[in-house]
Amino acid sequence: MDDILNLGLVAATLGASWRLATPLIFAALGEVFAERAGVLNIGIEGMMLTGAFTGFAAAFASGSVPLGLLAGILGGMAIGLVFAVFTVTVKANQIVVGAAINLLGMGLTAFLFRTFYVSTGLGVEIAQPIAIPFLSDLPVIGAALFRQNAIVYATIPLTFLVWVVLFRTSFGLTLRAVGEHPKSVAVVGRSVAAYRYGAILIGAAFAGLGGAFLTLGHSNQFVENITSGRGFIALAVVVFARWSPVGAFFVALLFGLFYAVQLQLQAQPQLGVPYQLFQALPYVMTIIVLVLVRSRRGAPKMLGVAYDG
Repeated sequence: MDDILNLGLVAATLGASWRLATPLIFAALGEVFAERAGVLNIGIEGMMLTGAFTGFAAAFASGSVPLGLLAGILGGMAIGLVFAVFTVTVKANQIVVGAAINLLGMGLTAFLFRTFYVSTGLGVEIAQPIAIPFLSDLPVIGAALFRQNAIVYATIPLTFLVWVVLFRTSFGLTLRAVGEHPKSVAVVGRSVAAYRYGAILIGAAFAGLGGAFLTLGHSNQFVENITSGRGFIALAVVVFARWSPVGAFFVALLFGLFYAVQLQLQAQPQLGVPYQLFQALPYVMTIIVLVLVRSRRGAPKMLGVAYDG
């Protein structure tokens, strides 16, 4: 009996890991796009927050989860466009602009939420779990691992799609060339600025979707700073994954495991450890990852450098 309970606990933790990793997967996939084009977008946090709020607002007004997800994507792209204008057209420092985007996202979403919505008691419909035939019926582990909502399942085909676009299409080849040798792209008559705009907007769309998931696929409400630093963790995921979309998927799952484990540990009062210590686990691991991965091997050569051509 104890073995079954332990297996059930492990399965529940793994299932929660995938669900908790979902916003990180989306944000990291989008950041892979941006960084492969030579753009260091540290404004993911602000874009995720914007997506979380716009997704919540649209779902609250319409009662539709799909419309909420679409609004979250568009909200992320809107603030991504602001980032693109300043970094690509104006050629401002990408880190400074990204920091400003994060502040804008935090301040604007908090202001709009307090202005138009009551801070407590507001909820929206969230995406419901879908049972996968046969797999979800497996004893003990089936319900825990294979009853997720469609947004969670979408992380697998989207990861594959990003890999195909980046490494098996002419668009992906040119986009990667923009991050490595932008002058060679300009020489053949293609616009470096256009590709960087496209990469930023694609990345912002993924970040907005990740933020919308937090309100429409995980929680049923919006709270201020709901992302809680996930945008910064997504940056660490991309570095640790060596700018690979498939690697980003699995590294994000690892960080999702950290989130799930800290939740399980908080539910063990007999440990006698303040719960704040467990809450810090994902962020401590982020710092450790960044310390361990100091090499820029695999990084685009023009990452964070504005193109003046």
